[in-house]
Amino acid sequence: MFESHCVICHDYDDRDDHDDVDRGVIANVEKFGWSVTGVPADSQGPGWAYTIGRLHSRGEPELAMFGLGLPVMQSCLNILGERDTLTDGQSLDDVINGYPVRLRAVEPSWFRAFFGQAMWFYRRPPVPVLQVVWPARDGRFPWDDGSLAQPHLWLPPAGHPRGVWTQDV
Repeated sequence: MFESHCVICHDYDDRDDHDDVDRGVIANVEKFGWSVTGVPADSQGPGWAYTIGRLHSRGEPELAMFGLGLPVMQSCLNILGERDTLTDGQSLDDVINGYPVRLRAVEPSWFRAFFGQAMWFYRRPPVPVLQVVWPARDGRFPWDDGSLAQPHLWLPPAGHPRGVWTQDV
């Protein structure tokens, strides 16, 4: 079993420094078993969302989703957050309005670029993360057509096509 070094399990003597966002994450993890953090789209690029707390509460990988609207991604991650035994390569057909999604293990070197709040929570990154990859309307996935609407975090940064998703690595 995973030994959590998260801020719930260990006192890092900085609890007085937690802000409202930090306290909200902790409260959600304690109440629901995970929290979903959203990073909105901006002039730098598309938004993304990811879970925090599944590893702590369930011993299961965290989940991340990129390139759709925040409410859609947050809803999908909450649906998947309740499931156990999610694995790399798994296909799920009941997450996004009839479109299948695939789960891909995130290469650990991406952790700092995309999962800052999770780094704060766990304190000892990286932790396992599965990217929830969605298809284009025609059913093709990024590995089928090279689309960059969402990052290819299963690849190491050096092997990822250059673009908006690689600007911070």
